[in-house]
Amino acid sequence: MTIGDWVIKWGAIQPQKMAIISEDSVLTYSELSRRVNQLTRLLHEKGTKKGDRVAVLLYNSKEYIEIVLALSILGAILVPLNFRLSGSELEFILRDSESDTLFYGEEFKDVVKALKPNIPVMEGNYICVGRMVSSWAINYEKTVKEESPEEPDGERTIDGEDPQIIMYTSGTTGLPKGAILSHRKTFYNVLNANIYYGLTSEDIFLLTRALFHSGGLLVSAAPMLYKGGTIILKKRFRPQEILETIERQRVTVIEAAATIFNFILQQCDLEKYDLSSLRCCITGGERVPRSLLEEYLKRGIIISQIYGQTETSTLSWLPMREAKRKLGSVGIPVFHGNVKIVNKEGNEVKPGEVGEIIVSGPILMTGYWRRPQQTEETIRDGWLHTGDLAKKDEEGFLYIVDREKDMFISGGENVYPAEVEKIYLENPKILDVAVVGIPDEKWGEVGMVFIVMKNGEEMTEEEALRFCEGKIAKYKIPKHGAFLTELPMTASQKIKRHKLREDYLNQQCETI
Repeated sequence: MTIGDWVIKWGAIQPQKMAIISEDSVLTYSELSRRVNQLTRLLHEKGTKKGDRVAVLLYNSKEYIEIVLALSILGAILVPLNFRLSGSELEFILRDSESDTLFYGEEFKDVVKALKPNIPVMEGNYICVGRMVSSWAINYEKTVKEESPEEPDGERTIDGEDPQIIMYTSGTTGLPKGAILSHRKTFYNVLNANIYYGLTSEDIFLLTRALFHSGGLLVSAAPMLYKGGTIILKKRFRPQEILETIERQRVTVIEAAATIFNFILQQCDLEKYDLSSLRCCITGGERVPRSLLEEYLKRGIIISQIYGQTETSTLSWLPMREAKRKLGSVGIPVFHGNVKIVNKEGNEVKPGEVGEIIVSGPILMTGYWRRPQQTEETIRDGWLHTGDLAKKDEEGFLYIVDREKDMFISGGENVYPAEVEKIYLENPKILDVAVVGIPDEKWGEVGMVFIVMKNGEEMTEEEALRFCEGKIAKYKIPKHGAFLTELPMTASQKIKRHKLREDYLNQQCETI
């Protein structure tokens, strides 16, 4: 049984129950079930079959959910695209995944038109959601409505180990890599989420994360669809709208980036809103300042932390009943999954000692798409090595210490220094470069670039920060810069990023 089948069953069991509230429209489970059947039929007629890769470039919408469900029924593989990426980044993913069908929102028609000559999407397989449909694309709504709403016939041959999603995450090599997420993984992630959220069909979940993220699709949307609850989503929520929606719709669960919770504090007066329906507030995916959690506690709101990666989804959670007592912890390992903290020799560390988090069990990705070497480096003897450093206390609660990998998170988005550095090294004036994440009140962390110029060359900070524009997503572009005569290196010629970060924070670097 796939995630699509869950909705078909709920459509029969509770046909009038609200499934999705999106912008100004509402879909019941019966209506959602019928629309999924129609889309499934459309894709089948177009030749979409098990194993085909289908890319999606959309803002959060009811159509996004419909596409995910229909693809899972067919056994086709979803390739969610981050709409914040540049054209060249999107092209790489589409070519690497060999996606032959592309769903896109009308807002991205110019981007898609520019990509058309260089991507493997077949003519007739561009499907546009919206009214502004180009002559070379199919109108999603018009075409779906022409299909029968009856459940498609035919035998299902989908196995739990079959790929459901290829979710791309930028790598330390500077190139994105696709994590293969199976139907099995989705199911066990949903079981875990239902345990730590304590979900029922009466819950109303406010979905704030983008559906192209594991956090939006697998940690938020999928668990609610499995439980038969209600999802509220829209293209973008302003902080005030989040509070208004909680009050108006009597939202019971919200999961959001720490950045969002921070914006709410800065821009809104919580006392003006009735938030009494909320029973579960969760955050994760980035550095969460203890001061933020304390500010919400002062207002009577407890925020619990979760922790995970694209390759595992959530692997630890902090029970709401313990969130106040264990403030700052990312909790205990999920029920369906094994989590250990180990030293360099692979032995479990004692409470209070720092080591790397490793994970095993049914929540793991299958591997990286067409990257067997990177898969073997990451999953060893059945254990996925996260590269994240943590410690645990005497009761087994985990605390993230640092990232062994150099990735940092800005506004809920992963930023990998190697990817940004690769762009800078294309500049003929630059000899060497290093990018690190530094604290930022608005975004949690932002990039700081340290540049070593070639002899005789000059560059201003403005020129340095502008250089990446149009080449990578805006959130990856550093916000600060400094020039050095040389970068601090280890004996093996690896950049001492921690030293760069510490020196900057101690005002020991000459900032431009």
